[in-house]
Amino acid sequence: MIVTFIPAAGQSSRMAGRDKLLETIDGTAILRRTALTTLAAGLGPVCVGIDPDNRLRRKVLEGLDVTILNVPNAHEGMSASLRIGAKAALKIIQSDKDEHTGMMILLPDMPDIDTKDLTYLNNAFKSSGGTAIRATTTDNLPGHPVIFPTKMLTSFKTLTGDKGAARLLTSETCVQIALPGNRATQDLDTPEAWAAWRKSTKTTL
Repeated sequence: MIVTFIPAAGQSSRMAGRDKLLETIDGTAILRRTALTTLAAGLGPVCVGIDPDNRLRRKVLEGLDVTILNVPNAHEGMSASLRIGAKAALKIIQSDKDEHTGMMILLPDMPDIDTKDLTYLNNAFKSSGGTAIRATTTDNLPGHPVIFPTKMLTSFKTLTGDKGAARLLTSETCVQIALPGNRATQDLDTPEAWAAWRKSTKTTL
């Protein structure tokens, strides 16, 4: 079983007053779209970390079978969300006896990641015997999603700042899996990035 954690407590500080996770793609907010993609993959429970004061992000997830985790200290950076996500994943996983369990981190502002990608990475995780998996571009640039085996999740409590969990991979075996093009690194966190992506993909609001 894989618990997918979507860290969605960030401040969209580079969006000139807009919320990047409420930006729409064909009428659907990207945060909801990411959650729907994850649910469609059917890998296991889906958790989303959100600032408790952000009602709009909560609202776009209404009706979906996801667990919303409060991240009251979101101002600390990505690490705050990851610590809470890993703690929740461990609690869920405790009841599962399958040795190939873990947590997938899926960023909510990566519009090109689809259900096939998530399934592909999960299959690689199973085939590896439960080794950490990290998606890359076709040019081998490391990106997301990343799957951490259960044994690594207790280390998340040591994370600080806004650097994410990449440093935890330096002391563990990690299998890199290439996804098509640059979808493993394509994130949309500025108005310019959103405009360029919409133009290149001919996608409507």
